[in-house]
Amino acid sequence: MRVEAEKCVGCRACIPYCPVGSIAAVEGKARVDEEECVECGVCLRAGVCSSKALYMPKEAFEYPRAIRMQFSDPGVQHPNLKAWGRGTEEAKTNDVTGKFGRGEYGLLLEFGRPGTGTRLTEIEKVTKLIREMDMEILEDNPLYGLLEDDLSGSFKPQYVNEKILSGILEIRVDKPGDLEKILGRVLPALEGLDTVVSVGLVSRFESDATLPVIDRLKKIGLSVRPNAKINVGLGRPLVDR
Repeated sequence: MRVEAEKCVGCRACIPYCPVGSIAAVEGKARVDEEECVECGVCLRAGVCSSKALYMPKEAFEYPRAIRMQFSDPGVQHPNLKAWGRGTEEAKTNDVTGKFGRGEYGLLLEFGRPGTGTRLTEIEKVTKLIREMDMEILEDNPLYGLLEDDLSGSFKPQYVNEKILSGILEIRVDKPGDLEKILGRVLPALEGLDTVVSVGLVSRFESDATLPVIDRLKKIGLSVRPNAKINVGLGRPLVDR
């Protein structure tokens, strides 16, 4: 995003709308810190600029910067997957779609939300660790398409310094018995990152409607939020895995 200084009247109405705080008043005019802007478009869509000084330049649509918009604006489609949002729809409706089957878990690491954003340099620290542990990073996820190669977990050099509002890394844990060991390495690694990370675990209900993994997590000192998310996936075909 940019501000046409000639049009800006200095009302500062746009400043509170930036979720990552990249708009500030400089010499009486609003100015966007383009290094910190994630191209989410919130300030523009809010329609608060009475003088129409806010605009999105063509550079925002050019790579590598274009990935900022694709990971930050829910109204923009990811070109590689033809998916909207951040590419986690299937995981969120897992009891319908069966993306993660019985006998395995889905580990979801959400970087940057709420309201802090993240650079891919921070996510790369975890993708490298995941591949070092020989764990699978799901291919049908937008972050996978930014990897230079699947073996190292490194992102392509042109993307690594870009900043996005949020990205979710989806990891398949196909050996349930290793869950505690995996969390024992991943969770400490998150502590040193320069962003916020939310951790989610996708699990299937047992036939008696219980979730045994909750007790396993408690034994290693992790408590599950009582308002854990369950999406019913209305309108989607049922997949039995």
